[in-house]
Amino acid sequence: MNNQINSSARRFTGPALSVLMATVLAGCANYAGIHSDKHIAEATSYATTQSIPAEQGHWPSADWADQFGDTQLKALIGEALQGSPSLEKARARVASATALSEGANANTLPQVGAGYSWTRQRFSESTLLPPSFAGSWQSENKAIITASYELDLWGKNREALKSTVSAVRASEAEAEQVKLTLSSAIARAYNELARLYALHDIAQDELKQRREVLRVTNGRVTMGLETEVEKRTAEANLAASEVALSSLDGNIQRTRYQLGALLGQGPDRGLAISRPTLATGDEVRLPDNLPADLVSRRPDIVAARWRVDATLHDIKVAKAEFYPDINLSLAMGLDAFGWGRLLHAASRTASAGSAIHLPIFDGGALRAQLKGRYAEFDFAVANYNETLVNALTDVATQLSDIRAIDTQIDSAIRTDTAARRALTLALAQYKAGLTTQLTVLNAQTNALASSQVVANLRMNRRDRQIALAAALGGGYADTSDSTKQAALPR
Repeated sequence: MNNQINSSARRFTGPALSVLMATVLAGCANYAGIHSDKHIAEATSYATTQSIPAEQGHWPSADWADQFGDTQLKALIGEALQGSPSLEKARARVASATALSEGANANTLPQVGAGYSWTRQRFSESTLLPPSFAGSWQSENKAIITASYELDLWGKNREALKSTVSAVRASEAEAEQVKLTLSSAIARAYNELARLYALHDIAQDELKQRREVLRVTNGRVTMGLETEVEKRTAEANLAASEVALSSLDGNIQRTRYQLGALLGQGPDRGLAISRPTLATGDEVRLPDNLPADLVSRRPDIVAARWRVDATLHDIKVAKAEFYPDINLSLAMGLDAFGWGRLLHAASRTASAGSAIHLPIFDGGALRAQLKGRYAEFDFAVANYNETLVNALTDVATQLSDIRAIDTQIDSAIRTDTAARRALTLALAQYKAGLTTQLTVLNAQTNALASSQVVANLRMNRRDRQIALAAALGGGYADTSDSTKQAALPR
């Protein structure tokens, strides 16, 4: 009878245990309903054929600033890339991400350690210890070597390592973006300095002309050919020119200080910069296959893509948390009372074991953690798509501005040539007494305005060229597989 009962119990216990384990495991791995349908956009999915035409041009090289033929600009960019605090901060972020990656890599490897301890203890006389130890003081010496290893059956540690590697790649690309932003900011500030000097030259010419007008006016007033009104008008116009010139001097000083800050130096560094001698630059033509290739040419897009990749691995880490952890451990060494017996063979000790951690009920903490990882993934995807759209718009905008300036500049040059001729004729006629001061002043105003327009257009075009080089990545090229389409997290 008892045999029958035991047999029935065994038949019942086996299936029941299996059902119980299956139920527990199902509860541990229950992340059903948590998912995302977001994905990164393909560059070619956006309509760009009209705004970003293929022109058989070339991608900018790393020394794109050399096209302007100013050796001082090249030296300033090189100086900034060596000592800028902004770049130092970016390098520190890369170093921090690298350290985290090294720590994640350590979690995938066996851990081995060694320790020694010494304790002095009086043992109780009321326990099962033998009389030789009961009631006595003993010194225990223990020297142990330990080893442990997590089997990582579900890939949690491996995915965590991949996440940190992607974070390192993202930090490196972000550091390249800082370099590009810094170098383009220096080039644009340097071009602004050139613009201010060009306007300063125009203002000085205007000042000379108005001094000449005042001189002629004073002579005509002495001869009774002009009144005090014309004299005061000429003096007022001369004073206005002096104010404009002084304002330009202040702007030049301010721009020098800005350059000094961009170089990572004090304001005095900016005062040592010579007047720019920038050339027009290379012909502007976009490279072919631009939307598709841009994703590997812009460091900000590459960084955003690596951030998406990191969140994909974080999701896999969060899913692995639902499954049991299995850890193996081993310890061996020497353990003895007193000093004399520590190195004896009898003092040898060893142990080996395994530990399993199985999450059964956590109040929804693991599901909440996984939801957070999916939210981070959705954010990273949205950030990538936004970065890509902004990059394409950036390229199209810079190109459009350059083409518009090219159309305007020819007309502006013709207008300036005609205005200068008119001013020369008006001054000659005024000196000869054949026209009024008002005619001269009108001609001066027109000539000043047209010269300023030409100078600003030329400088604006070069500024757009610099911005276009930055929009095309400034010579950066990612050779990794970061541009591959991200698979949806399952």
